[in-house]
Amino acid sequence: MKLSSFYPVLATTRIAESRDFYTSWFGFEIVFEADWYVSLRRPGADGEPAYELALLDPTHPTIPTGFGKPVQGLVLNFEVDDVDAEWDRLVKSGGLHPELDLRTEDFGQRHFILADPAGVLIDVITEVPPSPEFAAYSASPSIQRVSR
Repeated sequence: MKLSSFYPVLATTRIAESRDFYTSWFGFEIVFEADWYVSLRRPGADGEPAYELALLDPTHPTIPTGFGKPVQGLVLNFEVDDVDAEWDRLVKSGGLHPELDLRTEDFGQRHFILADPAGVLIDVITEVPPSPEFAAYSASPSIQRVSR
């Protein structure tokens, strides 16, 4: 299979608020917008890849019967170079409410968590060295993580 694109589509009844959240705080731009669907793209810069995200009204007739429910239990990871700077920008200066305060985890992350208007959790992360206990659980050094 040749994959030409892959991105999450969040079923939400709060399309406008979610659109504004991702465009205002995370640099996404509107590619397509209707009252029932919004396609967002975050352009790549300085060698970064571009990212896509879409918002969909769960009651739209393209959703199969029995599946038209708003998103629930989803966490989107946003890995960044400097999580402390993002904490300052989004929480301290921006006034967004953290669902989990900034902290460093033994398993190798420094992060905090926000919620978008639909209740999707946004985990803003910078990788840090794991504690020796968790380093032992890491994949073999011969298996390299895909560079972002």
